[in-house]
Amino acid sequence: MIATTDEIERRRNAAMDAIRRTHGTLAGAHVATLFVSHHLDEIGSKFWLKHCGVSRPSATQILDILVLQSHWSEDDDDGIDTFDFTLPDNVTNYVISVEFDDNGDVFGASMES
Repeated sequence: MIATTDEIERRRNAAMDAIRRTHGTLAGAHVATLFVSHHLDEIGSKFWLKHCGVSRPSATQILDILVLQSHWSEDDDDGIDTFDFTLPDNVTNYVISVEFDDNGDVFGASMES
């Protein structure tokens, strides 16, 4: 598949939807839920105030500020097989990586550093 701007945006939206849906679920226990709980404990209130408007944001507020750090492919064919999301301002080296299958559907997600 060709990495058009529209396809990148479609996959970015699909990945963010998948991340939000898995938070608080068993599937999210190792991905979105872990990402949120880790960063809520590790990052100071100044960052949260700047980006969320509160010193201790909700999980939804944290997930809502995720930014697309990169999209890439192990095969170097189209660069849209994996999307990496992280928090703004380079505050962490952790990402939520969302993988897509050959049909462009979300295949899985993991937390990476």
